[in-house]
Amino acid sequence: MHIVDTIKAHTAAALQQLYQYTTTPEQVLVNETKPEFTGDYTIVLFAYTKTLQVSPNQMGEQIGNYFLQNHANIFAGYNIIKGFLNLTIQPAYWQQFLNKNWQNVQYGLATPKQEKILVEYSSPNTNKPLHLGHLRNNFLGWGIASILEANGYDVIKTCIVNDRGIHICKSMVAWLKLGNGAEPETTHTKGDHFVGKYYVLFNDLYKAEAESLIAAGHSREHAEKNAPIMLEAQQMLVDWEAGNQQVIDLWKKMNKWVYRGFDETYQKIGSDFHKIYYESETYILGKKLVEEGLAKKVFYTKEDGSVWIDLTTDGLDEKIVQRKDGTSVYITQDIGLAEQREAEFHPSKTIYVVGDEQNYHFRVLKLICEKLGLPSAQQIYHLSYGMVELPQGKMKSREGTVVDADDIVAEMIQIAQQKTEELGKVNDFTPEELQQLYHTIGLGALKFFLLRVDPKKKMIFNPEESIDFHGFTGPFIQYTYARIKSILRKIEQQQLLQTEFSNHVQMSKLEIELAKLLEQFPGFMTDAANTLNPSVLAIYVFNLSKTFNSFYVDHPIAQETNLQLKQLRVQLATLTAQVIKTSLQLLGIQVPERM
Repeated sequence: MHIVDTIKAHTAAALQQLYQYTTTPEQVLVNETKPEFTGDYTIVLFAYTKTLQVSPNQMGEQIGNYFLQNHANIFAGYNIIKGFLNLTIQPAYWQQFLNKNWQNVQYGLATPKQEKILVEYSSPNTNKPLHLGHLRNNFLGWGIASILEANGYDVIKTCIVNDRGIHICKSMVAWLKLGNGAEPETTHTKGDHFVGKYYVLFNDLYKAEAESLIAAGHSREHAEKNAPIMLEAQQMLVDWEAGNQQVIDLWKKMNKWVYRGFDETYQKIGSDFHKIYYESETYILGKKLVEEGLAKKVFYTKEDGSVWIDLTTDGLDEKIVQRKDGTSVYITQDIGLAEQREAEFHPSKTIYVVGDEQNYHFRVLKLICEKLGLPSAQQIYHLSYGMVELPQGKMKSREGTVVDADDIVAEMIQIAQQKTEELGKVNDFTPEELQQLYHTIGLGALKFFLLRVDPKKKMIFNPEESIDFHGFTGPFIQYTYARIKSILRKIEQQQLLQTEFSNHVQMSKLEIELAKLLEQFPGFMTDAANTLNPSVLAIYVFNLSKTFNSFYVDHPIAQETNLQLKQLRVQLATLTAQVIKTSLQLLGIQVPERM
């Protein structure tokens, strides 16, 4: 049991013993003591004083004395400030904590739970390569899955590839018109980049044709609906759903190019999945559910043959679930996929990691599944996150202004090399070790920068700012880890290291602060899982690294002559390194043993 849980349990017992007042430990409010007051943890007493008709000061004195009389092995003292009971923890408690955990590489990881959670992330379209927004999506999804797994959940990482639909047909039509038989191999282009280029070219042709129609006297609305290239793309989608072999063959060929490109990027950024689904397969089940919905009168057909649902009584509007030509829309495949995964895995929750521009879509999806009476309805949880922008503003894929994921990763590695060379501490590295180090620092900086912000918030990504070895960054934390490992290697060469203290030693304020932060690690892990927010862990590990660096400035380890004190500091350093490593790895970030 961690110290905060212990304090809560003892407070509940004290209230029962002293006042015959029954409460649960979970209802007791305990905070860290504010820096301006003496103490480690603070109990908020106001919730009980009115009910029990006891003044806050009197209650604080009685509970404080109860603790000192019954739990003197934990509590060293107390003080009361305006209804807040500030408690000081015995230094021996922190020393016992360190003795128990300093060599535990599993510290902070929970025991397995009998609960399955499915996390869906990435969800790329096969008409374009992964971009900066996909990077935040992948890092969030992978990080959340990893944190949930560390908290004992059975996690299934999934991806749905949007490999069909009008967007894919646009790339196909443009390639037929402009490709002249070119392929990624013949043009030495990565497959997803190659196909993405034709999606942009389609848009250029489409705009030109629409403007031509407008110049000929047509309204803008008519021109945009009837531009010949758009009609070709729409017909191609109809032909695809009808199984036209020529269209299917072209679709398979172009998607194959894209998948090879995706796989290369996923490998580079360390993203993976237990199972990948394809919209080209899941939409069929969705169409069957549309038929069932029509039979149940959940859906209705308009005069033009399109199928809709009326959600106006639920505060939304009417939503199309099947076009007039019989082709599916995104919501159709999402309904089918929800049911497919329910049948396959029976998860207690399915977390969709999708940007906040799709908030409405997921409200509709959940409502439709509920109205269809599908078991999957209750599991749907949309983890909505804010968009990533660059300092120069928003990106648009159809206009070709999206920042490519591969380009960003390459730029980060290049900046990592430049910054590392400026520090000039890697002269003894081999060329292979240097390349690995640049990749570890560059990718670590990118991931940490995108994960240190609460997912709900929009953010601006600045590559240069993300690789500051002294800032709120991944490289600062990686450097702290490498520094600790270097210190410990020197200590090991001195052949010190006992397994535990034989006597209690006096601990300084910074030593206690560092021990306290380490003891809180499992609580931050739980909080990150409960809130589905990796930034909780990112902020924690940054603060831990900052605290260790402050501690080490005033408390050298290798030069300490008191062996008991030296051992205490070795334990603090060893557990700090382990917690940094665990935290960063749960965020998908590797730690270098030296840098």
